[in-house]
Amino acid sequence: MKFINLLKKELTELINAQMIMGLVVSLALFWLMGNVMQSVTSELAEDAKNTNVYICDMDDSDVTHELIKDMERNGAKVNKVTVNGEDYASGFKDNSFKSYVVLPKGFADQLANGEKPEIISVSKLKSASTFSGLTGGTDTTEALINKYVSIEISKQKGVSEEDLKHIESELTVVNQTVVADKSAKISSGVVLGKITSTNMILPIIIMVLILMTSQSLIASISNEKIDKTLETLLSAPVSRGSVITAKMLAAAIVALINAGVMMFGFSAYSKGMTGAITSDLGVSDEVGKVLSAGDAMKQLGLNLGVTDYLIVGVQLFITIMICLAISIILGALVNDSKSAQTMLLPIMMMVMIPWFVTMFTDVNSLPTVPKLIVYAIPFTHTFTAIPNLMFGNTTELWIGLVYQIIVFAVVMFFALKLFKSDKILTMSLNFGQKSRFKKNGKTIED
Repeated sequence: MKFINLLKKELTELINAQMIMGLVVSLALFWLMGNVMQSVTSELAEDAKNTNVYICDMDDSDVTHELIKDMERNGAKVNKVTVNGEDYASGFKDNSFKSYVVLPKGFADQLANGEKPEIISVSKLKSASTFSGLTGGTDTTEALINKYVSIEISKQKGVSEEDLKHIESELTVVNQTVVADKSAKISSGVVLGKITSTNMILPIIIMVLILMTSQSLIASISNEKIDKTLETLLSAPVSRGSVITAKMLAAAIVALINAGVMMFGFSAYSKGMTGAITSDLGVSDEVGKVLSAGDAMKQLGLNLGVTDYLIVGVQLFITIMICLAISIILGALVNDSKSAQTMLLPIMMMVMIPWFVTMFTDVNSLPTVPKLIVYAIPFTHTFTAIPNLMFGNTTELWIGLVYQIIVFAVVMFFALKLFKSDKILTMSLNFGQKSRFKKNGKTIED
């Protein structure tokens, strides 16, 4: 019986509110990420099974007509796309597809002369997520065209079907990337890689700022509460508003200093690793001229100006203020040194969820319930700020900024109300432990 009583005592100490909260948050995280990955993988699977091909036939010849019929005989569903001249963005009037192939004028003549005919692969970028470049490509269309062209050239040259297997690609593919109403002669993969390498620092800055700010403020309040020095501080002839302001400002300054140093070092490392590669990648625009990734981003309107970075800075500042207000409330719930570290878990989860989601996919492409949950996290709108500015999603940007301001006002109201009352000295997260202590005390007295 003594062993059983000892076991019960140890379990009572270990199975506490912090552990239960951690398990609930972990389950919620796994459920949400499962829905995100299901959405992404289902899109990839659907894209793999999809037999729809989108063709813009500018040559409009008997050869191209026969090519389209051959695609249909091979089980493909051919959809005609109309383009106004070289305005390749005009082909995406229907947003149900992400890419199409152009058969330019002279396609039949090139094929008749035994040359490698040229086709234009046009892809539209809607987001900067990793999986955005893995779906909706023109690989299937290019393979079908290449098969037809290879057979036609083999007939002209008298090549057998056995030798045909060893023939290299008979197509010259020119890549075009479209963003909104602008286009550039470059692969969407190169542009996406440039965007990723350019913007990979901001999410890390956000994470460092939020986590370091939260940890410092929670530790400050919890230590003062545990050591009973918070009572002395609050009884000093200084307004409690001044106390809370000083704590928030000090935590923000320390976090900014540490994050600034770390990001400067990481930026130098990232620039050394990817700078030369991303600046040189491009495609031939004219003879002797190369369109680099940087020039392509400028042509596509993806470069940000001073105003854009100011907006991102304001959104980042509001994010830090939200984090500080939440930290004050969480710090007040701490009743021992063990729970002080656990209190960082909710903020950490609120940072990790939007970071992972925005890194892999576009939030707007998620199912309704996971999308609403992700958007309900105020930090999500900070992670999506730069992509929204790049791709012209100004409505989403301003709605997110207003939502963050409302969240900050609400959380700050409760934080100030808590700090100006005596509850900050007595409140804790025990989930019934206090009542058990009272019961034990009563039993001893009896």
